[in-house]
Amino acid sequence: MPQAQVFSAKGERVGEMGLSELVFGKEPNKAVIRAAVLAHLAAARQGTVGVKTRAEVAGGGRKPWRQKGLGRARAGRTRSPVWRHGGVAFGPQARDYTHDLPKKVKKAALLSALSSKAQDGRILVIKELSMSAPKTKELWSLLVNLGATKSALIVTAEREPNVVLSARNIPGVQVIEAKDLNTYDTMAKRFIVMTGDAVKKLEEVLS
Repeated sequence: MPQAQVFSAKGERVGEMGLSELVFGKEPNKAVIRAAVLAHLAAARQGTVGVKTRAEVAGGGRKPWRQKGLGRARAGRTRSPVWRHGGVAFGPQARDYTHDLPKKVKKAALLSALSSKAQDGRILVIKELSMSAPKTKELWSLLVNLGATKSALIVTAEREPNVVLSARNIPGVQVIEAKDLNTYDTMAKRFIVMTGDAVKKLEEVLS
């Protein structure tokens, strides 16, 4: 059974706890992890770049001169791509880069990511993490005691606004709810700091 170190709210080690084999004990599958990470990055692309074609440029409705008799080349409108102020031929167009993964693949990727972190001893459990007010210094002290100051993902069972505000000014630290946990964020951070309630919630949902 995978094990995780358990700490108090001040960062003092108080023991270990067993993690569910169904969530944290899977054999990591690098292929599905990669697929989930690429899908996440693709969905983050804006894809809003775009230029106007000759049909979209304003103006140019009138034929600039008659078809024959002037010795000039034929021209139907002034918004041709070869004209100044004309449209762009074969230019970039706005598009959606997202591609959906099957639910089973998404789940398998998250389980693989969590299992990989558990095998490496990168999952740290906090008995309880709640703050009456935003206190960056207090949260920083906790992370120092855990040895997870440079790169940490803090996972809470429910939304903790004061914890989010406390972590906002700490580089490399991110706070996320258990229901929003995803493969990309799990793999992007070196340590996963979870509350005890968050571990239970994940095991209930993912088992």
